[in-house]
Amino acid sequence: MKKNVFVSILSVWIFLFTTVPSWATLNVVTTTPDLASIAKEIGGTFIQTDSLVKGYQDAHFMQPKPSYLVKMNRADLLIYQGLELEIGWLPVLLNGARNPDIRPGQPGHLNASDRIAALEIPKGEVDRSMGDVHPYGNPHYNLDPENGFILARVIGDKLSELDPENASQYKLNLDSFNKKLQEKLAQWKNQMSPFQGKEIVTYHKHWSYFSKRFGLSVIDTIELKPGVSPSVKHLSALTETMIRQKIKLILQANYIDSKFSNIVAEKTGATVLPLPVFVGGTPDAKDYFSLFDTIIEKISHVLQSNS
Repeated sequence: MKKNVFVSILSVWIFLFTTVPSWATLNVVTTTPDLASIAKEIGGTFIQTDSLVKGYQDAHFMQPKPSYLVKMNRADLLIYQGLELEIGWLPVLLNGARNPDIRPGQPGHLNASDRIAALEIPKGEVDRSMGDVHPYGNPHYNLDPENGFILARVIGDKLSELDPENASQYKLNLDSFNKKLQEKLAQWKNQMSPFQGKEIVTYHKHWSYFSKRFGLSVIDTIELKPGVSPSVKHLSALTETMIRQKIKLILQANYIDSKFSNIVAEKTGATVLPLPVFVGGTPDAKDYFSLFDTIIEKISHVLQSNS
């Protein structure tokens, strides 16, 4: 009997001292996989990351799940995209997670959009007649790769605040991330340079930041208003415009049904190009860098083919 107790105690001690205890790393929960990817680049082996939204899901319309509550309850840091992208579901999870460390105003709460220069901030009052308009601006800033510098810096600052002992390593990882992103940006801008001023149509306003960064001109959206399906009148007018201006590309997130885009494409000869808008949206978009490799390769291929 004593021997069995000794073996049990010894097994516990071996487990405790030969495995990495949960408190040895920061448990970081993000709302989107892009934030998780950048956090992992900066945090390295000192953090564990988990994204609530998967790359193939629409972050506007997530259903709160008990498993999300468990993850948030155990989190040391919550990083969310902000600009009310997650307004329909994140407040519910924050209230239900019972984790005071990640509530607004606490060290473990990080709104990643705080230093982002938001586009399309509406003027005047916002109401439901305008569609799914975000009063603080377009939340899809992750699709401008230059915003990756800002996101990496705010995440690095927060990790250093929560874990000052490893701040020097976070700084080294941040420098490495910035260097790689700078090199990739030069590559991506070179790939997109032949298409400066090219007019395109998008389904939703996912592509405003991307288009501004790379010089594309979005003349309209398939949606009548943000989040509102198009009317026959809107599709007819859009079709006439695309034919008149010889617009041959329709961009949309790959989780969106293509039926309305296909209707317009059939009448205009345009290509409908579904693309990932988050890391993990397709198997080849496995991190923040390969996400843009994938997007830019596919866009440049279609624009080159239609030129």
